[in-house]
Amino acid sequence: MSEYAHVPVLLDRCVELLGVGIEAAREQGRRPVVVDCTLGMGGHSEGVLEAFDDVLLIGIDRDPDAIALASERLDRFGDRFVAAHTTDDELLTVLAENGVPDHGLSGALFDLGVSSLQLDEDERGFSYSRPAPLDMRMNREDPLTAAVVLNTYSEDDLTRIISEYGEERFARKIARIVVADRAERPWETSDQLAAMLQRVIPEQKNARKRSHPAKRTFQALRIEVNRELDILRTALPDALTALHLGGVVVVESYQSLEDTIVKRVFKDGTSVKAPPGLPVVPEHLQPWLKEIVRGAEKADADEIAHNARAASVRLRAVQRVREEQE
Repeated sequence: MSEYAHVPVLLDRCVELLGVGIEAAREQGRRPVVVDCTLGMGGHSEGVLEAFDDVLLIGIDRDPDAIALASERLDRFGDRFVAAHTTDDELLTVLAENGVPDHGLSGALFDLGVSSLQLDEDERGFSYSRPAPLDMRMNREDPLTAAVVLNTYSEDDLTRIISEYGEERFARKIARIVVADRAERPWETSDQLAAMLQRVIPEQKNARKRSHPAKRTFQALRIEVNRELDILRTALPDALTALHLGGVVVVESYQSLEDTIVKRVFKDGTSVKAPPGLPVVPEHLQPWLKEIVRGAEKADADEIAHNARAASVRLRAVQRVREEQE
């Protein structure tokens, strides 16, 4: 592995699972193609490229800083690595631009959420533990920031976002204070917002593990600014559709909203569509995906000890087992 310090979550397991699709491509006489839909610092991509010397790996990321860093890290692989500066919901366009035929994808990896690169840069404003501008953009070329959301959205819209994306039960109270306070002073910094949230959210009593009162609202703002769930709802089905027979999709989720979407999409493809009790299920009503990970896998204690981000991971994976999708 290279000199880069960041350790990807469940790296060996992700490489192993993607290898299932890569081997299927080889058996069919195809060149294996893998898309890393969350390129980040390039750790997972590096693992795949090192393990399989015939793979074309396409890395997608909306963050120009990530593209630059990963491209430098993976330069030694030459034309086996291609970077695409876009969002995951442009996956099918990226594949076409790189000459990948329909149903020509061997594997796709989604390592969801904010990257370590972004969390570690104070000026990005993702962390509530350090003072920073209220930015939260994964792509700093995008116009919408967390400050814009807080200073321009209505109380109802703020309530909806904080409730849905943050699963925060005090969403209405928070939204009301945000709107009232911005009339006196605009929302500008992460510590300004975190201090307010710490003041107005009641302390959790008798809780086994107390999370910071700002955690849920910061998550909600980040998801809104970056359209994370909307993009996932498009990108994940597109990745599955792009698979050739035997191809796989692997997803690492870190919070329940992401994981719920993944479970729903995977369940739709792994379920029988025939009415209950039908003696013979026609082929077109049989599942076109198969779970290759039972439920959701978690990181073991050793990995969590060396990589704190692994504590909340939920890994799921499916394989395409039928050519035609109904």
